[in-house]
Amino acid sequence: MLSIPCVIFAGGKSSRMGEDKALLPFGEYKTLTEFQYSRLSKIFSHVYISCKNKNKFDFDANFIEDVKHTEVYAPTLGFASSFKKLEQESFFVISVDSPFIDLNTIKKIVSNDNSTFDATIARTPNGIEPLCGIYHSSLESSFNDMLKTSNHKLGFLLGESNTQYIDFTNDAPFANLNHPHEYKKALSLINS
Repeated sequence: MLSIPCVIFAGGKSSRMGEDKALLPFGEYKTLTEFQYSRLSKIFSHVYISCKNKNKFDFDANFIEDVKHTEVYAPTLGFASSFKKLEQESFFVISVDSPFIDLNTIKKIVSNDNSTFDATIARTPNGIEPLCGIYHSSLESSFNDMLKTSNHKLGFLLGESNTQYIDFTNDAPFANLNHPHEYKKALSLINS
């Protein structure tokens, strides 16, 4: 088991999906969030779910509710809330809608990380994956500043920080379920 805490980001607006993707059924689970929580709890000793409101979920888990900025649906709010709640030097982040990021991918990121970096982030031929990697507490004040200025561009923050990128040649495991057709494709993969 990996000792670094893992935070699943499940507080997005899901506007492209047309409904809350965190609550969509997935595999043998009632929700995609529960699927991710269950599988990641076999990899990490401590797993948390970053969300706007834990009451939308009907299973027991470690939730980190966003500090009350109801109009903000950006991950920056989840980061600020997670740093405040966990008080850890670093934590691993993953998006609720990337169910195919596997153990080997996670281990490669974790084993290459060290405290000299602000972040260690996955990068594929399609670009960087800001919601698959490790963020260090050296970025906490930056996230708080981003909230104050309504700047929610993670790519900009990573570009301005001491970020280490871990390259992966296959981008398939990083597929995000943003649209209904991507969700249907993921269902067929998980059920086969």
